[in-house]
Amino acid sequence: MKVAAVIVAGGSGLRAGGETPKQYQDVRGQAVIAHTLDAFLNHSEVDLVQPVIGSGHEDLFLEAAAGRPTLPPVNGGATRQASVKAGLDALRDHMPDAVLIHDAARPFVPAEVISDTITALTSSEGALPCLPVVDTIKRVEGGRIAETVDRSTLRAAQTPQGFSYSSILAAHERALGTDREFTDDAAIAEWAGLSVALVAGSPDNRKLTTEQDLREANGAIMNTDDTVLDDVRTGQGYDVHAFEDGDAVILCGVEIPHDRKLKGHSDADVGMHALTDAIYGALADGDIGQHFPPSDPQWKGAASHIFLAHAADRVRQRGGLINHCDVTLVCEQPKIGPHTEDMRKALAKIMNMDWQRVSVKATTSERLGFTGRMEGIAALASATVKLPS
Repeated sequence: MKVAAVIVAGGSGLRAGGETPKQYQDVRGQAVIAHTLDAFLNHSEVDLVQPVIGSGHEDLFLEAAAGRPTLPPVNGGATRQASVKAGLDALRDHMPDAVLIHDAARPFVPAEVISDTITALTSSEGALPCLPVVDTIKRVEGGRIAETVDRSTLRAAQTPQGFSYSSILAAHERALGTDREFTDDAAIAEWAGLSVALVAGSPDNRKLTTEQDLREANGAIMNTDDTVLDDVRTGQGYDVHAFEDGDAVILCGVEIPHDRKLKGHSDADVGMHALTDAIYGALADGDIGQHFPPSDPQWKGAASHIFLAHAADRVRQRGGLINHCDVTLVCEQPKIGPHTEDMRKALAKIMNMDWQRVSVKATTSERLGFTGRMEGIAALASATVKLPS
């Protein structure tokens, strides 16, 4: 199944304060929309990502999305409904089987919510991630309580909302001929008579709307129930890869020109592998080999960010966060120092955390051992994780 994602970022987003729209404000070291794009670009089941941006936001988007292989952005309309229609129209030449429609202001959507939404589309025309309503709901008239609503049948809708591409495009085209304005795509699907299944949402998948939302997101604790993260754990990882003929090495997500490359079943990013194992170690959750067996051909040549993103998602699934990471690369060549800041930012982007909490450094082995003989590179890593007790 060919899956496309439409990322809706066409609004002014000024309720969050400041002159910059909220989707371009900084959270944990990068723009909100950058986190959102990464969630879909790094997902193995998503083939295309189509951004929809506001008129005049072109430069903001280019800066925020630098280096990310999205489809060219298209301008949205005066309403969310019009913006989604613009995104759907932009996908006509690509004709995906399914489309996920997601708010750019939900930057921390877990990978499993995306996966569950896609899976539901194998048996339904639509899929809606949602959460049970936990607060008591009151219907109000004239400033007074008129009724207490039965919350057992209520759900709070999230995105991505997934649909058969042809079905939701047709529904949007029909909706253009009415005077109704729909607040989300599930409402259009319901109006059009499409079958929409429910899947489990996530408290982490909250929408950032106000200045307070952005402050809380930058505080790196997204728990909506004020859970105390007092179970602090440290994991460590170690990996080695030998050199072979090539023209560049990939280290901590950064390609460095060199007269050789690293040999491995995946892309052989020795630093990222060590860090991934450190996170798994902090969780007591096995290692890369258990989650991504080298005997499985689907991981041959795989990009290592898939492994690191999976480890980071395992932390979020446990209600925790990665507090700090440290990677040491051991080699004589290539020179690492000029690239460490880019490496820190690349790792932080994959893990959805502030790059100031990620350390990358290098050392030599004083010409001793296999690294001293320049036969390969070794990496050591540690990760500090906070979990609910």
